[in-house]
Amino acid sequence: MRLFVALDLDDDARRAIAALQQRVLNALGAERSFKIVDPAHMHLTLAFLGEIAEPSVPAIVDTLSANIDLRPFAAAFQGLGAFPPRGAPRILWLGVEEGATQIGDVQRKVADRLTRLGVALERRPFHPHLTLARWRSSLPIDRPRALAADPHAVVARVAVDHATLYQSRLSPAGPTYTALTRVNLT
Repeated sequence: MRLFVALDLDDDARRAIAALQQRVLNALGAERSFKIVDPAHMHLTLAFLGEIAEPSVPAIVDTLSANIDLRPFAAAFQGLGAFPPRGAPRILWLGVEEGATQIGDVQRKVADRLTRLGVALERRPFHPHLTLARWRSSLPIDRPRALAADPHAVVARVAVDHATLYQSRLSPAGPTYTALTRVNLT
C-alpha cells in the first residue's frame, strides 16, 4: 500500500488556494506544461512512507492512532516559491508563515514514531509547504513569471488539530486518498 501522513485543509482554505492557482495560471498565460494540483487533493505532507507491505500497515495505524502531546494551533499559508531553488522550476509551492514551527514539531513526532517501526523516510530536511502545481517541462524564465502572482499576503488559514494517515491509489484519472487513521493533537 502507498501511504503518507498529512495535515488536512478545510474547504475555505481550498477555495482560497484555488483562486491563487488561477492567478498563477493567468500570470503564466497558456502554459501547457504546467499542471495544477486539484484543490480537493491538496494537503501538507508530513511524511511520505511510499509502498508499505500490507502486513506492516496495522502496526503503523496503531502507532499513529495515539494522540500527540502538542496543542492544536493555527497555520497561515503565504509566500510562493519553487523547487529547485535555481534554474528551471519543477514545483510551485505555497509556504507556511504562521505555524511553521508547530508543523515541524508535529512532523518530527510523526517521523519519530514511524522510524521506530523501521519505516524509512526521506532524509531531506522538512520544509512545510503546499504543492500548488508541477511543471512537466519549464524554462528558468517560468520562475519569475509564476512568482509574480504572489499576493504577498496570507492566502489561507487553517486550524490544525490532527494529522491523517492516508492510503494513496494512483490512476490515470488522478489519485484517490483513503483515510486510515487520525492522530489528534491534545
